[in-house]
Amino acid sequence: MSVRIWGPGVGAAMVLVVTGAWVMWPADAGARPVDARLWGAVRPVIEARLVAESRGSGYGEAVPEYEARWFCRAEALELQERGDRVQAGVNTLCMEYGVHDGTLMECSGARFPQVVVLKRDADGGYRVVSREEPPDGEGYGEWTRSHFGVLASAAEDPVSSHALETAARAHFGLPADAAVGDC
Repeated sequence: MSVRIWGPGVGAAMVLVVTGAWVMWPADAGARPVDARLWGAVRPVIEARLVAESRGSGYGEAVPEYEARWFCRAEALELQERGDRVQAGVNTLCMEYGVHDGTLMECSGARFPQVVVLKRDADGGYRVVSREEPPDGEGYGEWTRSHFGVLASAAEDPVSSHALETAARAHFGLPADAAVGDC
């Protein structure tokens, strides 16, 4: 048999295989499964660091009667453990909430993806050793694509503020259905 007979047949078969794989490939195919145990250990550390770094940057903190404070949430996009280090690609949301006349006040907020590197301490806990976020404005999209690759679109997904509102209501002793207003 000659290449003239096999060539088109093999080519057609390859087109079918590639097309079938593309159609069947899940939308979040780039996502790697996240180790729930490891994420449970590093998430509180990441969120505490986000809260600490947000302090002093919100409008509500300038109005003492609001008793404003920051609440942050991180969602894992990818998590890689190498020895005593963990690299976490995360999507984050930090919101500053205060309270006034029984209303939860949304004062400031920020949402962006970032790469956080943590180190395991001798006691088994973790601490953040570096954190990198995209630049504002020009370069944001390029940074996100270069750091998250196929997960770049997931890094652009909004993080829900519902859990943060719930935590803020509980912190301020407000009912679960307390209204949310602006500072």
